Amino acid sequence: MLDGHIHLEQGPYTLAWVQKFIEQAQRMGLDEIWLLEHSYRFREFTPLYRQVTAASRSVAQWFARKAGRRDLAEYQTFVERMKRQVFSIRVRFGLEVCYFQQGEKQIGGLLQGSGLDFAVGSVHFVDSFAFDQSPDDWQRRDVDQVYRRFFETTLDLIGSGLFQGLAHPDSVKIFGRRPSFSLDDFYSRTAQALAQAGMYAEQNSGVYRRSQGKGGLGMEPAFLQALQRQGVWIATASDAHCPQDVGAQIAWMSRQLAEF
Repeated sequence: MLDGHIHLEQGPYTLAWVQKFIEQAQRMGLDEIWLLEHSYRFREFTPLYRQVTAASRSVAQWFARKAGRRDLAEYQTFVERMKRQVFSIRVRFGLEVCYFQQGEKQIGGLLQGSGLDFAVGSVHFVDSFAFDQSPDDWQRRDVDQVYRRFFETTLDLIGSGLFQGLAHPDSVKIFGRRPSFSLDDFYSRTAQALAQAGMYAEQNSGVYRRSQGKGGLGMEPAFLQALQRQGVWIATASDAHCPQDVGAQIAWMSRQLAEF
């Protein structure tokens, strides 16, 4: 079993820190983990966030606390060192990149020759709206429009050709707000685009934990069915930010996928 989305950010770039994730993975019956960092952690990516930080005081405050704490070269050196190690399970190293259409050229330049095993693209902002930070931020929002723009932005992400995978594909549902219209067309278009691009999609349990179940566990069944009809590979992922969460709900999601 695979946990394909595990964040390193709460610890140092050391072998001992990586081993904590491996030990938990083995306790959970996993044979492969993918470790990564958020793009905003690195100074090189911070210019991409100017528009979204200017649009929201809360986002600007979050960004000031979290962003630009490391240099990308530091991470690359760490990954190179880890790749020389022999681990008891398979370990890959990558990056989760917040997608901004206007930043495609910069993102591409930073990813080119990075030496990382993979880059997974994610949508965390819909036209500068940080939809997954607080349920209060949804007040006075046009829910239908947020959903439309979320999936339109997702299609732009896939079409950019920058990434190997799509992180938490319907995380816009995180606080339980739902559109008034069927999403089947967007599910179908997203699945077709992923298949054409040769990208995978995550079946990710992070939204479930963050929303205390309001966002559901993983993708909606209709979305999963659309992906499987197109032959898109679906990678199980916990979105863990600490060793204790590695493998969370992976066994259940793996069984679910096998039954589709």
